[in-house]
Amino acid sequence: MMAPPWSILATAAVMLASSCADANPCTTPYFTGVNLSGGEFGADGRGRYGFDYHYPGGTEAQPFLQAGMKAVRLPIRWERVQPMRSGLLDQAEMVRLDSSIAELAAFSLIIVDLHNYGAYAGKRLDLDDQGLARFAGVWRLLALHYRDNPRIAFGLMNEPNGVSAAVWRTFADAAVQAIRAAGATNLILVPGTNWTGAHSWYAGGAQSNAAAFADFADPGHNSLFEVHQYFDADSSGTHTSCVSPKDASERLAGFTGWLRTNHARGFLGEFGAASSAECLRALDAMLTTIDAAPDVWAGWTYWSAGGWWGTYPFSIQPDSGTPKPQLAVLRKHIRICR
Repeated sequence: MMAPPWSILATAAVMLASSCADANPCTTPYFTGVNLSGGEFGADGRGRYGFDYHYPGGTEAQPFLQAGMKAVRLPIRWERVQPMRSGLLDQAEMVRLDSSIAELAAFSLIIVDLHNYGAYAGKRLDLDDQGLARFAGVWRLLALHYRDNPRIAFGLMNEPNGVSAAVWRTFADAAVQAIRAAGATNLILVPGTNWTGAHSWYAGGAQSNAAAFADFADPGHNSLFEVHQYFDADSSGTHTSCVSPKDASERLAGFTGWLRTNHARGFLGEFGAASSAECLRALDAMLTTIDAAPDVWAGWTYWSAGGWWGTYPFSIQPDSGTPKPQLAVLRKHIRICR
């Protein structure tokens, strides 16, 4: 894969107000931020707006903007923005989504994340005879809708799983081609399969994400490989215990090396931890590892924040105005650098 020119993403970057200090120069755009949840809530991808799900607004975002974050990942559900398979985008839903995006306009990068785990209405895309065309189709429509806003990035799919890397590659290619054919030059975040884990990028050998995406090419030359990484023993993000700082850092090593070998760049779209001392140390160690590799890492968005999380242990939404301990660690690694 050829190293992508960053002129397109840099066009969005010039809108920003500040730059890195001379001691930490910016050679390529780099974004650090948070996931703001709400749009993906509701088990069936349907539900009632304002009851089962919602889109976050400026009040929820303010603590993170004040901390210096410049990126937000905004999870949405496919079934809501396109309720009829292969149909048009739902106008009422897009008004809600666009209103949220307008309230988040202070972020330099807004990642619209199709949070569907490689499925539509519970059916895996590779098991649907029209799945490939439908996936390309929804991204064509979203690209047409957002192509005039360079702050919007396209997160193709949250954590595909159950499908082989080679087959998932055909879906990623189809979506990228559809976006570029729609005339959109926006940044695209390309995930692997197998829950797109950084630690498992090489899992499966010849059948791995590493093998399947080695020759990936974006005709628009404006894409990043998105991975996720959690700190519990099985990297699932479902436990509040964390591995050692050394083990946390090593989970990124294989993927970081792969990026260098393939002259590519990556983005850590999800990572999260509880507030225990062991987890805060692991969180700090992983971010330190990313800081040390600015040649291949283009940034991160922490999982997660948003006003509806309640007592979720990974949430960094302030509780009655009190910042969460994880945010203090994140602040150490925020780069005001685009």
